[in-house]
Amino acid sequence: MKKQTIIALFFAGILATACQTKTEEATAPLTPVPFTAVHLHDGFWAPKIETNRTVSIPSAFGKCEETGRMDNFALAGGLIKCEHKGDFPFDDTDVYKVLEGASYTLAVQYDEKLDAYLDSVINLIAAGQEDDGYIYTSLTNQCDRLKGWYGNGRWDRLNSHELYNCGHLYEAAVAHYQATGKRRLLDVAIKNANLINEVFGPGENQKHVPSGHPIVEMALVKLYRVTNDEKYLKLARYFIDETGKGTDGHKLSEYSQDHKPIAEQDEAVGHAVRLGYLYSGVTDVASLLHDQALMEATKRVWENVVSKKLYITGGIGSRAQGEGFGPNYELPNMTGYCETCAAISNVYWNYRLFLNEHDAKYYDVLERALYNGVISGVSLSGDKFFYDNPLESVHNHDRAPWFGCACCPGNITRFMASVPGYVYTTDENSIYVNLFAAGDAKIQLETDTIAVSQQTRYPWEGRVDIKIEKSKSTKFNLKVRVPGWAQNQPVPSDLYHFTDQNSEKIGLKINGKNEKFSIEKGYISLNKKWKKGDVVSLNFPMPVRKIAANENVTNNHGKLAYQRGPLVYCFEDKDNNNGFMFDNFAGVEENVAAEFDGQLLGGVVKLKLKGSKVVLQNDKKVAEPAELIAIPYYAWNNRGKANMLVWLPENETTTVAKPAQSVTDSAEIKASTDYYTGINDGFDPKNSGDTDKSYFYWWQKKGSDEWIEYNFKTPVNISQASVYWLNMDHYDGNYRVPESWTLEIKDSKGNWKPVETADAFSTAIDQYNTMKFKPITTTSIRLNAKLQKDASGGILEWKLK
Repeated sequence: MKKQTIIALFFAGILATACQTKTEEATAPLTPVPFTAVHLHDGFWAPKIETNRTVSIPSAFGKCEETGRMDNFALAGGLIKCEHKGDFPFDDTDVYKVLEGASYTLAVQYDEKLDAYLDSVINLIAAGQEDDGYIYTSLTNQCDRLKGWYGNGRWDRLNSHELYNCGHLYEAAVAHYQATGKRRLLDVAIKNANLINEVFGPGENQKHVPSGHPIVEMALVKLYRVTNDEKYLKLARYFIDETGKGTDGHKLSEYSQDHKPIAEQDEAVGHAVRLGYLYSGVTDVASLLHDQALMEATKRVWENVVSKKLYITGGIGSRAQGEGFGPNYELPNMTGYCETCAAISNVYWNYRLFLNEHDAKYYDVLERALYNGVISGVSLSGDKFFYDNPLESVHNHDRAPWFGCACCPGNITRFMASVPGYVYTTDENSIYVNLFAAGDAKIQLETDTIAVSQQTRYPWEGRVDIKIEKSKSTKFNLKVRVPGWAQNQPVPSDLYHFTDQNSEKIGLKINGKNEKFSIEKGYISLNKKWKKGDVVSLNFPMPVRKIAANENVTNNHGKLAYQRGPLVYCFEDKDNNNGFMFDNFAGVEENVAAEFDGQLLGGVVKLKLKGSKVVLQNDKKVAEPAELIAIPYYAWNNRGKANMLVWLPENETTTVAKPAQSVTDSAEIKASTDYYTGINDGFDPKNSGDTDKSYFYWWQKKGSDEWIEYNFKTPVNISQASVYWLNMDHYDGNYRVPESWTLEIKDSKGNWKPVETADAFSTAIDQYNTMKFKPITTTSIRLNAKLQKDASGGILEWKLK
């Protein structure tokens, strides 16, 4: 089969087809236009895609080699002798993901060396596969230190990530096959999928459990598309149907969206990446099998996300604990997790829903995530990555070349290469223009090939020229998306709103003549007999818009976010005199100027406005004039660690004056857990559930004796401690004040001794618990806490005097 045919077949059905009900006529599926048919040469996406090809992918492969991920396959295949490397059994997927991204780049721009390198990697993977098709190197290599993950053998534990690994294998295999026509990795995937089909299913001797960590569902659909073997589609459906049943007695859990059957779910809960992958698979299966109950479930959960749990950057997942969702409207800023992988999964999910519903509201969410929450995950240089993407920072967040749990770098490499595939889609007689980027495309429409080009400087400018380079002899419909932000709606819900209504009109011309138009489901439809050389010119006004959050989002009361076009902006100290940033404000009435700066961060439009800065004088806030500059959110932290915020106070009340110097500022912090941050950042909590700013918690510790300590470089004299306790509900375990606590200091001989005090060690919530003790000079002070039974604990702020 020719390579072009393989690609066309795959992308024609890569995602969902339309949903059909008994009472409604089926809607024809939209067909993706493969990324191989779209060639971008703009100044925004093309450089990023090239950086991904030349920097990110080689860097990620290098890290896979350096950290032993490649060796693990060689060890499993008996090619080398060594110890299994890595801390996680899902390290295998990092190889699969980067291989998938490399395959995409190979399909667009052939590289003989890369082709040969991928063959060598695939040979290692194939060697690591056991005779019956099983592939999971940590178990094959009998790595005992990872038994906590995989238990006593194959398929022993739901959260082993065995099926998650399989899913990423299938995705890589399909990508490599469509890029090269080679079957080596595809055969590995098929052999494994056949084994999975024997092990899991409704039969009496099969295992009756969901996948644990979803992605295998959507991957099985891709495998079905390529092989036309229905057993893979049925297996995907089986894993979805088993969710929330507890058939084999496994514990039901919100963490894996396994708390109730899919058809009964109506709220986004648990691990955010898992949810995005799961509901992408649900949408696929519901479409192919015309299951209205599943389709309604995926749309219900989507509505919950978009109306109550979506960040203005398109990120999802508010909590570090469990990397997941919190309650409705809980959208903290500095502690907002917004994992890069979750933003990518949000794109996958919205794309599938769009293909089914033909409604631009899904693309509005997709575009918001794409331009903000996804590309913020990688540095402009392409070799450093964010795992989480908070909306605030006090020099406490930085990109890294790699992570122990390295899911995000690999995910970035595979996603960035596929971006051109999101620009166009088609139906029987229509071309949908979904995104705007300068480039050329050859689009199959029935038996004709239509050549289309775009000229635009989007997202910096709103002018878009769409030119018909080659047409057909009959009419066809050109449908152009009008972004929600251009229609005075930042998101398709009341979660956010612009503070004013922009009265500037969207302009539409055909061959230079003004045209009247209407908008239906977010698209302008232009149905006519097009000829070569016809040009559709659109102009989307791009004033700077100020955004306010729904009043239920308490963390953003009295604050505004700034947006221009699809881009959300942030205020970074590097552009603002290295300031504290949280002491600045600007009123809603302030004018904002937009200015392109070709020398800044690879060339960006920056925003300039007049505001104010508060300083403390006699313990009172006093406002002084300030000039403020904002940059696109995706570009922050490319000049080192920074103070940064997205939501700028609109009045003095919601500012935070720069904290006075504290004895703890330069202290080293240690704790009985690996995670210790936020206890001395100078932000006073509003209450014990105020997790908007960084805070400390004893993760996954319950009823135990724990500690945290300050260590000083030189002896300090202290006589008072104030502790603000964390009190928060969480599906994976609640956080409560401790049963009891004490303070100890280290004496000159290095021994820990209790402080001398007559004060009580109080545990009141919603206030500082202050105790005075006999002044002591020391180099270390330790807080010991006895956690309540069946509860963890944490500290929002710990001050010393």
